[in-house]
Amino acid sequence: MDLELKDLINSGIKGLTPYEPGKPIEDLEREYGIKKAIKLASNESPLGPSPKVLEALKEVISGINRYPDGNGSRLKEALSSRHSLSADTLTLGNGSNDIIEFVARCFLTPNDNAVYSKHAFAVYPLVTQSLGAQGVEVEARDWGHDLQAMLDAVNNKTKVVFIANPNNPTGTFLEKNEIIRFLEKIPNEVIVLLDQAYFDYSNYETEDVPFSLVNNFPNLIISRTFSKAYGLAGLRVGFSVTSSSLADYLNRVRQPFNVNSLALAAAEVALNDTEHLEQCLKLNKQEKERFYKFFKSHQYHFIKSFANFISFDCKGNSNKVFNSLLLKGVITRSMEVYKMPDHLRVTIGLPEENSAFMESLTSLKEI
Repeated sequence: MDLELKDLINSGIKGLTPYEPGKPIEDLEREYGIKKAIKLASNESPLGPSPKVLEALKEVISGINRYPDGNGSRLKEALSSRHSLSADTLTLGNGSNDIIEFVARCFLTPNDNAVYSKHAFAVYPLVTQSLGAQGVEVEARDWGHDLQAMLDAVNNKTKVVFIANPNNPTGTFLEKNEIIRFLEKIPNEVIVLLDQAYFDYSNYETEDVPFSLVNNFPNLIISRTFSKAYGLAGLRVGFSVTSSSLADYLNRVRQPFNVNSLALAAAEVALNDTEHLEQCLKLNKQEKERFYKFFKSHQYHFIKSFANFISFDCKGNSNKVFNSLLLKGVITRSMEVYKMPDHLRVTIGLPEENSAFMESLTSLKEI
């Protein structure tokens, strides 16, 4: 008798479509016979990790036959020292995406719902549906979060509200006072996950939400990552700051040794190399201004971004532009999964990479 898997699978999984990452450089080069392709699709740091990180990894790699520190004590100490935090308020994740999973597993059941914005990070509805909970998508305002509409969407079944600030993929930003007013109004029994994966980029240009807010709002979780500005995307390490009691529950669903030895060592060193971080943020701001000028001069509408990427309107030809750029060896990100079918998202890369993108887009005369 054939096994009918669909009868065994958790009902929340059946309708899911797997998260689709940006196209790898190796795949593009192999499929199209292209050399020296440029990937501007996944919001990775173009400068890469700090040289100090690379040196530190040489010392750690010989010990990878041993399990990592399951508590991540040294990294927690470094984070505590840098941000004046108590170590028992920290939860470490295999990227901040891991934190999203912890929150969903801790609080969502088939009887609950989670609220998130349209055009927000695609993982929010994925984790919600995977647990059989109901996702409540709220219409965006100017491509970003409409906090009042999200507040209005909260009901007696709402357990979690997801907020990305800056938002991925639009780069929109909520000022600190807007978020505080939202937190003051939302019921205490509703968990708010403030996803600050792109915090470093926004903090370079404006004031962002401080960790101290968790002292005033025990239902608040703030998550960050080392994948973006710190250049450690391939190692996968993130963390959250909460009340100590909330961290206790998050750590109960955290898998043993979820952050590997290399990631722990790299994050500790990266955190303290402020000079390298400053270089990354300065380059991002400088090149972002180039993109703005380019899009304006070529009459492409774009969304002002507080992150390391820009979403722009392809004038109804996003698929054509995306594929034409691929043929020129430039990988961008389709926005169809984010319900932005006319847009593409481009990561801000090195100056020469950005120039190649601009030259390639300009060459598409028919667009």
